[in-house]
Amino acid sequence: MLRGDKIGLRARHEEDIPILRAELYDDVVTHSRSDSRPWRPISPGSKDSRLVVDDKDQQNVPFSVMELDGGTLVGTAVLWGIDNHSRSAHIGLGLLPSSRGKGYGTDVVAVLCHYGFVVRGLQRLQIETLSDNAAMLRSAERNGFVREGVLRSSAWVMGEFLDEVLLGLLVQEWKPDAKA
Repeated sequence: MLRGDKIGLRARHEEDIPILRAELYDDVVTHSRSDSRPWRPISPGSKDSRLVVDDKDQQNVPFSVMELDGGTLVGTAVLWGIDNHSRSAHIGLGLLPSSRGKGYGTDVVAVLCHYGFVVRGLQRLQIETLSDNAAMLRSAERNGFVREGVLRSSAWVMGEFLDEVLLGLLVQEWKPDAKA
């Protein structure tokens, strides 16, 4: 397990999937705001790749986010689109509704940065988020990410196009204690 101040990132367990499906994926609005793929219903027990881990996929590393005090599942995190040639990847996370507003997002981003830069030896990490996602923008910037641009009307979300903010962090700019 990779540990932060408040959370740990561990491998996805089978028992995590029904919780993540019910609290994150089956919430159509939440899912539509966090994934560029359109929402569609997934049958219980389905081996859909959105939640079930494919251990052979070398470009995406999904984690379950656990609260360190008590070991409760609080969300999901992923390092995705890993490009070993350019040594870059993207960061994503989703917190269960009851776990939002507790500082977990900032800690998840910090732990994913440690994983990407220290464990994987990457040069660049990137985050794309909706321009009105204040919590993710705050979590990224507290960890040293810099706003690099706005992708105007690039995300189709529940019947309208929304802007996305592109944020980046280079290994030489990263400060492991940037969130403090």
